[in-house]
Parts: sequence; C-alpha cells; structure tokens
Amino acid sequence: MNKKIPKLLDCTLRDGGYYNAWDFSVDLINDYLEAMSAISVDYVELGFRSLEANSFKGSCAYTTDNFIRQLNLPSNLKLGVMINASEIVNHNKGLVYALSQLLKPSIKSPLTLVRIACHMHEFESSLPACLWLKEMGYEVGINLMQIAERSKDEIEKVAYLASKYPIDVLYFADSMGSMNPDHTSDIISTLRLCWEGPIGIHTHDNMGRAMANSLRALSNGVTWIDSTVTGMGRGPGNVQTEYLAIEMAEFKKIPLNLAPLLSVIDKHFKPLQSKYCWGMNPYYYLSGKYCIHPSFIQEMLSDSRYNDEDIFTVIDNLREIGGNKFSIKTLESGRNFYKGQPSGSWSPHSLIHEKEVLIIGAGPSANRHRKALEDFIINFQPIVIALNTQVTVREDLIDIRAASHPVRLLADCSSHITLPQPLVIPESMLPASILSALEGKRLLDFGIAIESDTFSFCDTHCILPSPLVIAYALAIAASGKASRILLAGFDGYSADDPRTSEMDKLLSDFQKNKDAPPLVAITNTRYKIHSTSVYSML
Repeated sequence: MNKKIPKLLDCTLRDGGYYNAWDFSVDLINDYLEAMSAISVDYVELGFRSLEANSFKGSCAYTTDNFIRQLNLPSNLKLGVMINASEIVNHNKGLVYALSQLLKPSIKSPLTLVRIACHMHEFESSLPACLWLKEMGYEVGINLMQIAERSKDEIEKVAYLASKYPIDVLYFADSMGSMNPDHTSDIISTLRLCWEGPIGIHTHDNMGRAMANSLRALSNGVTWIDSTVTGMGRGPGNVQTEYLAIEMAEFKKIPLNLAPLLSVIDKHFKPLQSKYCWGMNPYYYLSGKYCIHPSFIQEMLSDSRYNDEDIFTVIDNLREIGGNKFSIKTLESGRNFYKGQPSGSWSPHSLIHEKEVLIIGAGPSANRHRKALEDFIINFQPIVIALNTQVTVREDLIDIRAASHPVRLLADCSSHITLPQPLVIPESMLPASILSALEGKRLLDFGIAIESDTFSFCDTHCILPSPLVIAYALAIAASGKASRILLAGFDGYSADDPRTSEMDKLLSDFQKNKDAPPLVAITNTRYKIHSTSVYSML
C-alpha cells in the first residue's frame, strides 16, 4: 500500500444516516455513487453493517450484500461498511459468531473494506476481529473514537496494541469536534511512536476546524481522510467532500470534475439539509469547546420542547457533570437545573388568598382580545400574573410577574429592571450572577424543585414536573389558595407538535391535584381544559 498517496473515503451514507435513520433512496445512492466516481473518491462507506433490530432503520443501517448488488456500482470505487465494536465484543455468543452473522468471505461480497468503530475501553477486545476479517479477505480499518480526551500514554498504548495486528489503517476520530490543528499533530506524533502503518482521520466540524484539522493531518503524513457530502453527519457534521476533493485533487495532481457532485447536492442533499439542519451553530461550537457529545445538541434541536434557554442550560449542566457519553436520561436531567431541597421566603397566600387569578400567556389571542381582558380586570380585579417579560395588557393592571428559568432570567434582567411589577422567582436557588443583575428589583422568593409527574404546593415553595414558567405560575396561584385560575393567551400548538402533548399532560397533572383550584381558559385554546369566553364574563 503506497503511504504517500492520500486516500479519500466518503462516509456520507453512514455518518449522515444519524439524521434520517439511514433511510436513503436508491435514486439518491446511485446519483451519489456516480458523483463519487467523477471526483475520484477512493472508498465509499455505504453504511453500517449491524445486527440491531429494535427500531426501524433504513437500508444503509444494514447495507447487506444483496442490497449493494442492486445499486449501480462504478468500477473505480471501492466499497466499505462500518461495524460497531459494541455489537461484536458484547455478543452473548462471542465475537466470531457475531462477525459470521454480519459478513461472508470477501470473495462472495462486493465489499472491500470493513472498519470497526470502537471506544477506548473496547479497543483491545476488538482487535481479534481484525484477524478474522483479514482471514476473510477484507481490508481492515479500526476507528478509535473520542481520542481527544485521552492522555499521551493511553494513545501510545493503543498504537502499540494495534501494531500487533494486521490492520490496514488506524483511524482516530475527533468525535466531539474539540481538536485544533496542533492537537491533531500531537496525536499523530504519539501514534507514530509505536504504529508504522497508515493513519486515518475523521473530523467533526463543531468549532469550524474540520478542514483545518484534515489538512494538517495530510501535511503530517496521514494518508486516509474521511469526508461527507455537504458535511452531512452526526451533530454539526464533518469536513465537506466538495471542498476536500479540491485539496485532494491537488495532492494527487489529477483533474477534478465537480459538476456531478454539485448536481447531486442541489437535487438531493440541499433538501435534506433544509429538513435536518446539520452544520455549525453556537450550540455545536460550545459542545466542541466543552467536549460534549454532539448527539445531545442534535437531539435537542430536533425536539421542539427545547427552547434556546433549555439548550444553553443543558449545555452548562453537561459541562459540569461531563457529557462525553450520550444518553437520553442524562439529557432529560439536564433540563432540571434546580438542585437540592427547594427553599423560599415569600408566601403567595399573602397576595392571593381566595381571589381569582388571571395568568396571561404570550399566545396571539391575548393581544387580539386585549381590550376585553383589560375591561375584565378593571371590573372584577383578579390577581394578574404575567409570564416573564411579555406585555399584553396595561402595565398598571399586572400585579406580579413570574419567571423561573435561569437562562431566560439572565437574558431578561435588563427588561425586568425597567418593569414596574414585583418579580416572583426562586431567588434563594439562583446563581449570584442573576441576583446581581437584578439588584434594585423587588423580588418575591418562591422556591422550586423538579420531580417527574409531581405537583406539590407549599407555603413558600413548590414541586413541579417541568421547569416551564406556566407550571411555576400555576403553582404560585395554587399555593396562594386562589379560588379559580383563568388563562388567557394560551392558544396552544398544532396537534402534531410535541409541545401540545407536553402541555396537555402538565395541565392534566395539575388538575388531578386535590389542592389545585379550578382551571378555565377565557380565550381560545387547543389544550384539553375547560374553556369559556372573556366576553361572556363582562
């Protein structure tokens, strides 16, 4: 194998599948393969080869030989798949059995290359698979993930162990997108202490360094480079094939025909990118900076329950507890930013006892029926709670404001200072930076804790199932022993928006509590609560 000639491996269908469950159409794949052939890509990684079957995944999650043979395969492309080390080293019937279920001898397969993706703790256990794969006639790559966080001694040990096995290329992946070119050079130098074979690199673009890291790797003697079309890949994605191909053509001193690839991008990948929105943004930048797994960001961006404040709060929490391993449980806990026992010093009872409470939300109906709401407030004098900094009715008609989200509070501090109403917040549970920014503001300290499926109303604090400010406002009213709670401006979302079901559950859980006052919407709403018209009350 000529180490001096770099090889370009495009893994769009494998890495990009994290967005669409590896469900690429045959038309897309065929057009893509033609484009890869035109720009002289050396290897195409068509997808994973997997045994997992616990949810629907498309053809490129399994990439069977039969499926590959249905494609229009250019003769100048070598084909590969990736297998996850976790599937073979943890198989209850052993590694060899798992491999035999995944792969036939290469002579019976259209595949040339098999790569094993493994974490550091799986590396040594994965190495015997390289022997089996070579005996089957495959080129073998092993991809070490999350290497940026490992010590020089750990990396050197990996290189030493790899040198004892028939591996064609030893890859390292910047899984968190946290590396810079100097760090890239350091890892290559460390691998070279014990590994003399080809080295490959797989870069992620969290911090906009994927191209710079790839080019530095090439200049340091790395001869295998991964890329994806438009950068499509987990999280922010990877170095972009369309740009790296230009650099590689110069390396190889060959002509370059980008026209077929640009056509494929316009036809297939731009619509996908518009739908799934991979690419750099401040969230991915922070995940790279703090070595947080990009799947946390990808999951939150695809879930409408997470607003900007939630995402920044989760990132900040993951920074503290460590977020280099993705899990849904860790993600959900990251939204619950109140730690320890709830505490407070203000009792809503002093303001609300046996009075009606009107909570005004930000939905368009509140503004549309503003005059009627103002007339109702003037005539019947309910206690009016506004959420955060939103303004609908006259300022002099609002009694208090409620805010509970630390990130939202920090962003709104300058506005709160100018607003005339007292601000109800979990003051004693908030960081000093927020309290400092609110200096001079009249604050009412009502504590909060988050516990799944729980509404509990105490004199100076509450326990809620969600950090949503509406949950906090409801608890204020309930703790104050309101006679009834009226909602205005809670229009709701479309039926297929997950925020709708989340809100319906929250309101249902609230109403199930024996201490909850009756709840009535007085402007139009899609939520499953009793409703009437503000006009009928005038």
